[in-house]
Amino acid sequence: MLMKRYWSRLLALVLVVTIGLMGCSSPDSLTGDYRQDTLTVIQTLRNVLELSDDSPSKAAVQAEARQKINDFSARYQRANSVSGLSSFTTMRTALNSLAGHYSSYPNRPVPEKLKNRLEQEFSQVEAALRRGA
Repeated sequence: MLMKRYWSRLLALVLVVTIGLMGCSSPDSLTGDYRQDTLTVIQTLRNVLELSDDSPSKAAVQAEARQKINDFSARYQRANSVSGLSSFTTMRTALNSLAGHYSSYPNRPVPEKLKNRLEQEFSQVEAALRRGA
């Protein structure tokens, strides 16, 4: 009986430590470097937009894109250091457009018109990042 209580307490302690450490870690896949994170998200979204509709990995790649959009928004939405940058406002416009399409039409492919607009906005963001804006 004493051994059983010992093991249950040890297991409880291990679970508490594990959950505590998981809560302290960064849940997103971003580094905290705004410029690098923005370029990473752009590359991920370009990969999603280039996939064909019958690709077997499309669902997984779209899920990754949605996660990147959420991570980027959560990390930089309230960051005063980047909120005034033109690259940030253009990036948020692009992210909102794509997220809106995924929310409203989850089973439909991204229209060519939206793809072209997103590519234009991604190019504007990259140019702004090169300028430091």
